Amino acid sequence: MSNHGGRSKSLDNGLAVRAAAARALAPVITGKGSLNNLDDHQVVSRDRGLFKELCFGSCRTLCRLEALAGKLLDKPFKARDADIQALLLVGIYQLLYLRIPAHAAVGETAGAARLLNKAWATRVINGCLRRLQRESSALQAEVDRDPAVALLHPKWWLKAFRQAWPDDWRAICEANNQPGPMTLRVNRRHGDRETYLSRLDSPGIGARLCLHAPEGLTLDKPRDVASLPGFDEGLVSVQDEAAQLAAVLLGPMIAPRPGARVLDACCAPGGKTAHLLELFDIELQAIDSDDARLARVEDTLSRLGLAAELAHGDATQRDWWDGTSFDAILLDAPCSGSGVIRRHPDIKRLRRPSDITKLAELQARLLDNLWPLLTPGGTLLYATCSVLPEENADQVAAFLARTPDAEVTTPEGVAWGRPAGAGRQLLPSIDSHDGFFYARLRKRAA
Repeated sequence: MSNHGGRSKSLDNGLAVRAAAARALAPVITGKGSLNNLDDHQVVSRDRGLFKELCFGSCRTLCRLEALAGKLLDKPFKARDADIQALLLVGIYQLLYLRIPAHAAVGETAGAARLLNKAWATRVINGCLRRLQRESSALQAEVDRDPAVALLHPKWWLKAFRQAWPDDWRAICEANNQPGPMTLRVNRRHGDRETYLSRLDSPGIGARLCLHAPEGLTLDKPRDVASLPGFDEGLVSVQDEAAQLAAVLLGPMIAPRPGARVLDACCAPGGKTAHLLELFDIELQAIDSDDARLARVEDTLSRLGLAAELAHGDATQRDWWDGTSFDAILLDAPCSGSGVIRRHPDIKRLRRPSDITKLAELQARLLDNLWPLLTPGGTLLYATCSVLPEENADQVAAFLARTPDAEVTTPEGVAWGRPAGAGRQLLPSIDSHDGFFYARLRKRAA
């Protein structure tokens, strides 16, 4: 019995997954879109892992792929053919970084141009990829002379990291170029992490205890959340270890105050909101200016069986506030995301140097607007997923200088991160967590 039909279907799927990856990557390379909310339902279920690998892997290595494409092409593609440019990059990525047979990587990538309604590009892509096969070592050595290519970061990012962390910048770049681990937060309302860790033995899921987050477990390898015991019942959530430290830092400030009134000022996607509610009996209000992201917070709390007062609100304004002061405020401020590039590699392409200045201005406005909402003796925890001083230590220093009733409360017995001005900085190159900054500020009593 012939299996020709099966081979044909497999070929069609191979073309489809590469065309889909090119469509997803094209907005990133043109600076018009991101990989957030990537839709993997356009490919068959068994190819979704490959689809994500092509998208995120190509994005992670974009500097190098584009440099090689420049050597392989006689002339650049026109702006309207960004999807074909992306398809070529996807092909280069497969040849250099994946264990896909070269004939499949070349043939199915070139053939995918037809699914993009640009059959003319089939020969171009085929020729480029075959040349790369022949001249791979020489071409790679040539482009890797450029540090931006070798370290897979645009030059301005290298400069920013080098200025901020002269002894760590290269390690930061190398960490950014590796996918981040999958870390879980065990819901303490359902048990401790040691108990949950034992539950992972039966399905054969390897994991280890986090070093610094008392509810954290890091899996040996990422997996679909549907395969995690008790996920749908709210036993665990996915949250990086560094992000889990927000609740650790706020805990001593609010645990002695049952019913404390707490504000999560930029709450989406809701991980820190949920963590606080899992640990403490508090009255929590959570606001965000993005309705779609706020809906995700609602879904998260529903799965975990938690409740908070959710509201659409811009934390630079006060029209959402009822006038009652808060005992504690969590400000997880919008930032460059420079500490989570390994999870969002499109940040390397989509961010601009001018964004850092604009974000620092926004962070300052948020601090100034929220501080009066804090009761005397209360605590504001300032957090970012950035490693840049402009958003972190420098930001807090400027706030302290202009805010006479603000003082720093230094956490005791902390073994994570390193001192950074009035706060502590975690780097993605140390202990397998994301890059994060925290500063804990107390309002002096009148």
